[in-house]
Amino acid sequence: MHYIGLMSGTSVDGIDAALISVSVGGRPVLVATHAHPIDAAVRGEIQALMRDGPNEIERLGELDMALGGLFAEAAAAVLRKSGLAKKDIRAIGSHGQTLRHRPRAAHPFSLQIGNPSVIAERTGITTVADFRARDMAAGGQGAPMVPAFHHQMFHSAQRNRVIVNIGGIANVTCLPADAAQPVSGFDTGPGNTLLDQWIHRHHTHAHDEAGQWAASGRTSRELLELLLSDPYFAAPPPKSTGREHFNMEWLQGHLKKLATPPAAADVQASLVQLTAQSLARAIRRFLPQTLEAYVCGGGSHNRALMTALAENLPGIAVTTTDALGMPPDWVEAAAFAWLAHQTLEGLPGNIPAVTGAGHAAILGGIYKA
Repeated sequence: MHYIGLMSGTSVDGIDAALISVSVGGRPVLVATHAHPIDAAVRGEIQALMRDGPNEIERLGELDMALGGLFAEAAAAVLRKSGLAKKDIRAIGSHGQTLRHRPRAAHPFSLQIGNPSVIAERTGITTVADFRARDMAAGGQGAPMVPAFHHQMFHSAQRNRVIVNIGGIANVTCLPADAAQPVSGFDTGPGNTLLDQWIHRHHTHAHDEAGQWAASGRTSRELLELLLSDPYFAAPPPKSTGREHFNMEWLQGHLKKLATPPAAADVQASLVQLTAQSLARAIRRFLPQTLEAYVCGGGSHNRALMTALAENLPGIAVTTTDALGMPPDWVEAAAFAWLAHQTLEGLPGNIPAVTGAGHAAILGGIYKA
């Protein structure tokens, strides 16, 4: 059975499309991939809607339909690359684009757009979407969503492993070798989001290529300690977060507390340490016998960040999921393809111990072609 997974993260750097094959009881196999661009105007509107603003409902409605079209284009493109036909694809699993994630609101919600009816209509392929809502209805935080896939794909019966996903927000999945021990996972805090926003503010680059700018700076211990004092880092899981919390206003608020703010490159270096140290602390606390950490997501290309993570995890082998047969850029998109499979098979896609849901749940709504 073949499925397509579609994912756009908090960095809004494009739509990842992954086509996988799934056999009963087996590990998914990556067949084809495609990175679909999001033009600057649409990216700007997405980022604007991540904050409060005027006329939000009108703007959201139009953007939802426009993004549905872009997600459909991404699905069609990866299908062409695979050489398969539309009839060979059982379903598309679309995560959509997160605009707000409010797990601690009076009525918790997580809002993803990219209209699945548009995707199903334009591709002619059944589409599964809105994965987070059912978990939240069951009392969970709707995040992180990928640990069940990590367990299916990467679990080892011999060695304790951690899968580290560094997208805009970073999260970990702890995979004990002993199957009797529970899988755990949670958002650790900022991944690339502050790094991307800071370099864009000072150099208009979308990201810090290979972490070169961060490597040119020196960590401000004073700033780093202030940032790490945020209560989120010490809070026990289940927990999840987003740009609603870790954003430029949050960073600027801490910078204002310093008598002498660091140079811009030193702030970037400090933000690398913030991501690395918050991840390392989480791993040591929740799976202290970890032997291996495998990184996926865009952060895997940031050499300064990968070096910092390895330095903060002495005795643990740190590499990317390439070593396990899955390129790090495509793990999340593949996860939502697999989650579509779970939904159509009537199988749960969440892990209650991870999200805090009251029970395992079949996730997502099905939009028949």
